Amino acid sequence: MPLDAQQRLRLRTRHAELLVRGGTVLTPNGAETTDIACVDGRIAALDATGWSADETLDARGLHVLPGVIDSQVHFREPGLTHKETIEAGTRGAVLGGVTAVFEMPNTHPLTLHEADLNAKLAIAQAQAWCDHAFYIGGSGVNAEQLASLEMLPGCAGVKVFMGSSFGDLLADEDAVLRRILRHGHRRMAVHAEDEARLRERRSIAETLGHVRNHPVWRDIESALRATRRIVALARESGRRLHLLHISSAEEIEFLAQHKARVTVEVLPHHLTLSAPECYERLGTLAQMNPPIRRARHQEALWQAVRNGVVDVLGSDHASHTREEKALPYPRSPSGMTGVQTLLPVMLDHVHHGRLSLQRLADLTSAGPARVFGIEGKGRIAVGFDADLTLVDLAARREITNRWIASVVGWTPYDGLRVTGWPMATVVRGRVVMRDGELSAAPAGRPVRFLGQAMPMQPSPHPGDSR
Repeated sequence: MPLDAQQRLRLRTRHAELLVRGGTVLTPNGAETTDIACVDGRIAALDATGWSADETLDARGLHVLPGVIDSQVHFREPGLTHKETIEAGTRGAVLGGVTAVFEMPNTHPLTLHEADLNAKLAIAQAQAWCDHAFYIGGSGVNAEQLASLEMLPGCAGVKVFMGSSFGDLLADEDAVLRRILRHGHRRMAVHAEDEARLRERRSIAETLGHVRNHPVWRDIESALRATRRIVALARESGRRLHLLHISSAEEIEFLAQHKARVTVEVLPHHLTLSAPECYERLGTLAQMNPPIRRARHQEALWQAVRNGVVDVLGSDHASHTREEKALPYPRSPSGMTGVQTLLPVMLDHVHHGRLSLQRLADLTSAGPARVFGIEGKGRIAVGFDADLTLVDLAARREITNRWIASVVGWTPYDGLRVTGWPMATVVRGRVVMRDGELSAAPAGRPVRFLGQAMPMQPSPHPGDSR
């Protein structure tokens, strides 16, 4: 993007809108203590000696990560705003150190057409605290249009539900999946559970009647069968896949053999909670699809994180009200909050030595940028968006329901004490959160993707100089 006269003047006079001073910065070359100069929403210089600024952010004693990208959230708007909204969901995101989110298509109406996407973008333009993109649902009703739909500005790509969905969004037949796979080129995100097997086995959940049996009903074979099917079908068309929320050792073993075409996401929930303890302690608050499984599966997921089979960490933030979750199992809905707790929970794992901070940054920043072809995000480097997440690795905090911004106001981690905490969130050079307080108005913009047309830029928000 060419520089305008004001931008050229700022660079020539070494004047920034924001200087981030004295932090330990995770650059592509590793961690180094340096300053970051932000001009017109982008990183203009590292080691910003001699720069002046409109605003300075003191990062001494903090680590500065590339802005965290949560590539799987369900913010329920439009149509289900008693569970979540784009405003509340993105507010929770920035309070948790997240600078961009990709939102899922299972809203009312479903996100299947250009008008559905544009309706969400219009809501986000006025209300989103962070940058954002929205998936188009892959379906039998829009399969032949997907190649053009996936290239619309603000579209994160195509999401397919092989199970755990309803109506036009459910794509469980091979013939429909083949049509979807043939129409488009971007990497396709998939929820892989075998719907036919889930229907056959639902009587298990109804007969046993306790959420501890959720992973018995939605067993490993349900996930593995769907995963094998979609990988085989994608091979026919040459399509690349992104397999979401992998939960079992068997899936990991299979997917490790297909990394040339398939990328893998895991969730903090599956890395942190384990059966049967979580079901006894949390009841249906621990109910999600695919389920939290036993320790051997968690151990396999951690090994996959360490050896590079896993590419991305997402939260799968999918909130339901307490009243809905209190319904007798299996009438209780699956899903839990997660966007706000993704980083604190994973920083605690860093503290306990389960992964390095550099690996965490790769899974939450560079990884999503590689997988989805994000333009200008995912690393701290000159010319990239000035998206920064500042964390205190020594800060000790307690995650509580009171802290959660979600409309539903609860987290499965209520009462969990963690070490490591997000202290500031910078979105395109704007300090949006500092020390747990919001410090700017909502001004999120659509995420840019390689090969897409540039999205229309919204009018500047009050107080936003860009």
